[in-house]
Amino acid sequence: MRPAILRPMQRAHRHPSPAFGRRLLCAAGLSLPLLVQAQAQPANEGWSSSPAFGRIGYETVALPGDETMGLLGLSYLVQATEGLCVGPAVYGAASGQRGGFFTIGAEAALCTRLYGSLNVVAGMYAGGGGGAAAPVGGGLMLRPHVDLMWDFGPLRAGVSWSKVWFPNGDIDSDQVGLVIDVPMSFGHGGTGAGGLADWSGGRSSMGFDRFLAVVGVYAPRGDALGSSGAPLPGHIGYVGARAEALLAPQLYIGLEANGAASGGVDGYAEILGTVGTEFKLGDSGLTLGSRLALGMGGGGDMPTGGGLLTKAAVDLSVPLTRELGLGLEAGWAYAPQGDFSAPFASVALRWSLDAMPGAPVVPVRQEWSAGAEIFFDAARKDGSSRDLQSVSFKYSRFIGDTFYVSGQVQSAYQGGAGAFSVGLFGVGAQWRGGAWLAGAEFLAGAAGGGGVDTGSGAVVKPMGYVGAALSPSTSLRLGGGWVKALNGELSSPALDLSITYAYGVPGTR
Repeated sequence: MRPAILRPMQRAHRHPSPAFGRRLLCAAGLSLPLLVQAQAQPANEGWSSSPAFGRIGYETVALPGDETMGLLGLSYLVQATEGLCVGPAVYGAASGQRGGFFTIGAEAALCTRLYGSLNVVAGMYAGGGGGAAAPVGGGLMLRPHVDLMWDFGPLRAGVSWSKVWFPNGDIDSDQVGLVIDVPMSFGHGGTGAGGLADWSGGRSSMGFDRFLAVVGVYAPRGDALGSSGAPLPGHIGYVGARAEALLAPQLYIGLEANGAASGGVDGYAEILGTVGTEFKLGDSGLTLGSRLALGMGGGGDMPTGGGLLTKAAVDLSVPLTRELGLGLEAGWAYAPQGDFSAPFASVALRWSLDAMPGAPVVPVRQEWSAGAEIFFDAARKDGSSRDLQSVSFKYSRFIGDTFYVSGQVQSAYQGGAGAFSVGLFGVGAQWRGGAWLAGAEFLAGAAGGGGVDTGSGAVVKPMGYVGAALSPSTSLRLGGGWVKALNGELSSPALDLSITYAYGVPGTR
């Protein structure tokens, strides 16, 4: 608890500046290309599939003081119209001295076949983030790039020229990197009764078969030290999520993202790719498995060095219903470039998403949202308070016509909190009538970084919103609510502006 002498006597209420609306609209506008695909599709029209690809790239970025940082990029791009690909992306440190550096944002690119198997991709990424004391200013990152790719059939690979620029920071670097694309598809239908009329059994949305909401704990050894030289806590709690796709009945791949929620290391985050195997234990319904993960982690005084992080684990899955299960996992995490090495254990709620071909299905509504949010008078660890603005991405899956579960991530792009990031999960309800809609939701999760006083990282966030339809599948939404750190000083009103794309996927109820 901060001594009373350091607490502001009173935080004066401040109204948004005239520039606030422009900034919010600008940030929301940067994300508009994410949601333009199939916008003219009527709500009850049938099934369709758009070309997509998952992308991984690596490049070495120059920082001030002759320092370099290996930057790993992950993105998912969908062909919105012929030659135009759009989607979300994340970049993070994987080598150097800045483990814990992350940004999230949106990308739009022109994808053109030059000749034969030679392709060119030219685009722009815009997002927010920072971390590991990198000189990012408010956190806004721009990355224009041009890539030459050769199509090998199962994948495309090539070289990339890019410019990584933080306009209100001190990073401005040009570099050449490597990039690999894996072809995928984005299957979707209308949200009405006829939305699956011609579904042939293919995967829907981003192709994931199940989703896991995770709560876990790391247990560093007693003499473990953080990056600052101070002792690490004996237990570090985290919350997060995994999304997995089955390649075969016993083999799967996926993505994992976690953030610290207790233990005094607020600001720690990790994003990893994972591959695993699983086997049914007779007719009991239990499943025994193991997995390996590789990716990026750091921040919050965690000694991960350049940011590279690996995990190995075994898990047991216990079925609860046909679609829900409980996952119990134990394993070890290791940062090869740093001093972090610790066992971990977690419990997860596993949710099977898509229906199997041949089974009775109904259209299940899903929504993707992208936009910007402001926290007013966000408390800082030095006792001051200041507005901060962040980019925001949200995913919601409906259970029936009204209620839904939701997850969202945010990362600051302005407000002197470039390393501040948020990951949240929760439940909500939405009411739709004609061209208008309204909703309310309650979310909880982890937040930290950027000098914002979130205590150990656990936060809650009740929100309400109203929206207006722009087309049968898109809407513009304005939301308001409150974000509160459970054991920190952050307690701020929040205002959100986003654009949302709704579509149907095959599922059961």
